[in-house]
Amino acid sequence: MKVVQAKKVNNKKWEYVSENIQLSNPLVLVFGSRFLLEKSEVIDDLRVQFPYEHIVFGSTAGEILGESVYEDSIVVTAIEFEKSNFEVRTASVFDYDKDAKLLGESLIKQMPSKNLKHLFTLSEGSFVNGSALIEGIESSINNISLTGGMCGDGILFNKTLASYKTNPKEGEVVLIGFYGDTLEFSFASIGGWNNFGPERIITKSEGNILYEIDNLPALDLYSKYLGDKASELPQASLFYPLNVTHPGKKKPVVRTILSINKEDNSMVLAGDAPENSKVQLMMSSVDDIVSGAYEAAELAMKNRKNKPELALLVSCVGRKLVMDQRVEEEIEEVMSIVGDQTNIIGFYSYGEMAPFYGQKQCELHNQTMTLTLISE
Repeated sequence: MKVVQAKKVNNKKWEYVSENIQLSNPLVLVFGSRFLLEKSEVIDDLRVQFPYEHIVFGSTAGEILGESVYEDSIVVTAIEFEKSNFEVRTASVFDYDKDAKLLGESLIKQMPSKNLKHLFTLSEGSFVNGSALIEGIESSINNISLTGGMCGDGILFNKTLASYKTNPKEGEVVLIGFYGDTLEFSFASIGGWNNFGPERIITKSEGNILYEIDNLPALDLYSKYLGDKASELPQASLFYPLNVTHPGKKKPVVRTILSINKEDNSMVLAGDAPENSKVQLMMSSVDDIVSGAYEAAELAMKNRKNKPELALLVSCVGRKLVMDQRVEEEIEEVMSIVGDQTNIIGFYSYGEMAPFYGQKQCELHNQTMTLTLISE
């Protein structure tokens, strides 16, 4: 595996953090600020620097390259596989009437199945139901692991961008399939958040729209906990996410709020929150979040046969807000475990996708550090 990495910070000149070698048919991952990705001149300049066909774009709530975290930047990682290959498929949720499950079912049917080793998805993040997307993708796969993330838009929550080959645009979902017997993938997802307050029951919901908790309007109840910060929703929810345990499941998932509807007092979450789920508010500290990243890295490295050559990190924007100027500490903890010779690329997201440790079925998470470790 050959890797070339570069960054463009504050729209200044490109800076390579690795040797700028010519690659053959690489997969190019581009994570950046939505405002930069909307500028055609920036994309044209990027295509000059990386004159390759297979470019995947995704907007973020912060960019990760090496042990550093950036804002208002673009980070690029071009990956040339020497013994393996990849396939990329993409679709717009607008072509599926915003039905994420249907889109996921369509995408996976387009993906060749022979020798498929792992799937990574990069999804629209401002309104797509990530749980439904995962369900659709997993509808036609058996024992194939899936990880990924939902794109971001800083703390604005206005719109996100993604694309494959074409310039970044709204509504896109990208699915990457990795092929080859020599590939080794491992992954983990850990939060580091703690429950507080009474445990309640979701009494009315539809998909990822939460209407009532304990038969009370969800937004009213949540706003009461937030107090003065309620006027800052949905951003304020990143500091106080919801811990949701689905009926019949033992492990909870964390949910943050993508948008609110004051007319019916509902909240749109990043993923499903079924009726009769147990729900509880959460909070965290910087030290707890950093410890969560360390634990995720340890789990991802557990039982690996080879050292990872690439670490693809997807961390939640809520973690970034809580850690503030200490945000790079969680990246440093990951690097201390995976090794400083591992190429690190990633972004801060509106939702992270990975199975729980020891399981195959993917889950949508919020407020986690999610790692996908790759070697060839």
